[in-house]
Amino acid sequence: MNDTNFARISRVFRPEIGSVTLCLLTTIYLLLITNRTFWSKAFGYFGVDHFGFAIFAIGIAAASMGVVTLFSAKYIIKPFLIFFVIAASAASWFTDAFGVIVDKEMIRNAAVSTGAEAGHLITPRFALHLLLTGALPSLLIIWVRIRHRPIVQKLAHNTVVILACAAVFAAIGFGDYRTFAGVGRAHKDILDTLNPFVPITSAVKFAISSGEDANVVAQPLGTDARRVNTVATNKPRVVIVVAGETGRAQDFSLGGYERETNPELKKQNIVYFSKTSSCGTATAVSIPCLFSVYPRSAYTHRKGLETENVLDVLGHAKVSVSWLDNDTGSYHVTDRVPYAFLPDSADPRFCKDGECLDEILSDKVDDWLDKVKGDSVLVLHQLGSHGPAYYARYPEAFRRFTPDCRANDFGSCSPEEIRNAYDNTILYTDHLVSTVIDKLKRRSNTMAASVVYFSDHGESLGENGLYLHGTPYVVAPVQQTHVPFLVWLSDDLQASAGYDMACLAGTADKPTSHDNFFHSMLGLMDVSTKVYDPKLDVFSGCRKGNTHVASAP
Repeated sequence: MNDTNFARISRVFRPEIGSVTLCLLTTIYLLLITNRTFWSKAFGYFGVDHFGFAIFAIGIAAASMGVVTLFSAKYIIKPFLIFFVIAASAASWFTDAFGVIVDKEMIRNAAVSTGAEAGHLITPRFALHLLLTGALPSLLIIWVRIRHRPIVQKLAHNTVVILACAAVFAAIGFGDYRTFAGVGRAHKDILDTLNPFVPITSAVKFAISSGEDANVVAQPLGTDARRVNTVATNKPRVVIVVAGETGRAQDFSLGGYERETNPELKKQNIVYFSKTSSCGTATAVSIPCLFSVYPRSAYTHRKGLETENVLDVLGHAKVSVSWLDNDTGSYHVTDRVPYAFLPDSADPRFCKDGECLDEILSDKVDDWLDKVKGDSVLVLHQLGSHGPAYYARYPEAFRRFTPDCRANDFGSCSPEEIRNAYDNTILYTDHLVSTVIDKLKRRSNTMAASVVYFSDHGESLGENGLYLHGTPYVVAPVQQTHVPFLVWLSDDLQASAGYDMACLAGTADKPTSHDNFFHSMLGLMDVSTKVYDPKLDVFSGCRKGNTHVASAP
């Protein structure tokens, strides 16, 4: 075969295409194949205004084409187009299957996930989706031959295309500004699921902020802290905080849920705060916010890094603080206190494939209590109800609601099976917290004890097509922001510190939030400091005889 014939056959099997044409085809593919959620939500938001939706779609297409054409240059066009396709394919799976919005905080949450946690999301259906909508189109991009113009002509041609796209986008935006502004104000999340542009932008923002945060040093907080009313009891004051994971208040029978998911805690003398809201909808936001001095309205990730938290303030007051973790870490909350990551132990009684049942936490409590010599706080960070593998969060003995979903992929389970599996995780959390209370009851002769349970955020179980958590707070459903919060105080602590339990129970139906945790912990430990705010301490109004000194002199 001569060179001419070979070249002819090569052209037949590797079609040649212009670079801008390839950008156009890729843009059409991205918008039509990987943006089902985006288009269906936008169509619903425009309602009966079909013309408004149509020109909105044209504007989005023009803007997308302009962005993609920016990368229409020799040597970089194929890598970038493949990157766009793979990113859109992966993001569209989580957006379409779970209703997840891949914003900066979701990227942050994913970045700190453990291998075991991430593994639950890599299912056969996800792999097939990535193959069909990501890998195969990428192979087509690799296969075709791209025809490039001479450099000067290419620059001029691409510029004309990009400016034309920008002009179309601007003309549409300004031409019907009132409609778009109205829809945007009513539905702030309208652009949040646009693939791959929003996920890529979110990843870039996360990378930039991570670089900026790398050398942040937390500034001291509450260095004036000191313990007061120490003569009220001759026993060490001990608080165990159970930091829950993905527990939603809607499924706690303590709050009125029709299923009995809290059979053990209902027998304990606890106070359940039924109207509690979280600081965020993902652990990477809620846990550092929960322990910070900042209310949700003022909290930012950077502020959390720049400022010491309540554990540090307790340390300044000479309270011993420790943290046992069975989740994905403490998100810098424990940078200055003793910390243990229990899955590293691979204890065969509780652990499998890099994750452990939460009983590993209660198993360690007695050892910690044996070493208590003074006022102490222990934080137990649960794996709790983290999805989608709810079935892996509880042992067989707590498989009471059946049939339960036994898969990582919700597509293979009915809504009832998903709810059953989730409710079993709440049963198991109920058992963990009750077990911790019982351990402290058995030591009532040696310590004045209390237990505080907060969940970091809630969970969606298919309501409005949403699953899991992490929806931006401004549009998050109540299932992701309404969380359980309860406290248990030992009898001798109630007596010695002057707690009026009837009063406390009477406040339990008032709105509370993660904003209360910082100040309630200081109040519970009788710590006096200028950063303490009694208005945010859920206990402050229910202390007999005003025994608590609210702030430092």
